[in-house]
Amino acid sequence: MLEAQKSGFGQVVDAAMVDGVGSLMTAVYGMYAAGIVTDDRGTNILDGGAHFYDAYETSDGRYISIASIETKFYDELLQLAGFEDTDYAGHRDKTAWPKLGEKMAALVKTKTRDEWCEILEGSDVCFAPVLTITEAPDHLHNVARNSFVKVDGVVHPPPAPHFSRTFSKIQKGASKPGADTAAILADWGFDSSSISSLQQGKVVG
Repeated sequence: MLEAQKSGFGQVVDAAMVDGVGSLMTAVYGMYAAGIVTDDRGTNILDGGAHFYDAYETSDGRYISIASIETKFYDELLQLAGFEDTDYAGHRDKTAWPKLGEKMAALVKTKTRDEWCEILEGSDVCFAPVLTITEAPDHLHNVARNSFVKVDGVVHPPPAPHFSRTFSKIQKGASKPGADTAAILADWGFDSSSISSLQQGKVVG
């Protein structure tokens, strides 16, 4: 719209999902070019290779996620979690990651997910509990942000992003099959007799 106002010409907006994925991969390709990331899956900093960027099972069979990439966040992880990295260079030494990953997994499994929340939430560790679909709407952060709403008794994520003045909302719940057929056909110009004939002949629901 801004370009049309400036130039007086319109243009086609070619918005392909594959291009969006590529854009999201910009940082990864940058790390690949820098030699930080390789094609070896499960060995890299963001794909589960690093012990400080992964999801771990807790003692109650649930999970937590940790993403302490930067040194200051890793320092706080060591302190709060009581994680002993005797060879501190392991934070950046990829050869040490598998062994440290085993240690981290064993440590996380000594406590429940809620116990880890008590220890790590509110810190700079870059931590979060892994929530189920049913748990997510009741998490305090999501409740505070109104990240989920109920429409006709069904939980939905609301429209995003949120605006400070023009609030958006889900207009109505899902219709039952055929509930809106007559109204839609009328909107398309069908008269009542034609609609009734189509419904009686089971051409439409």
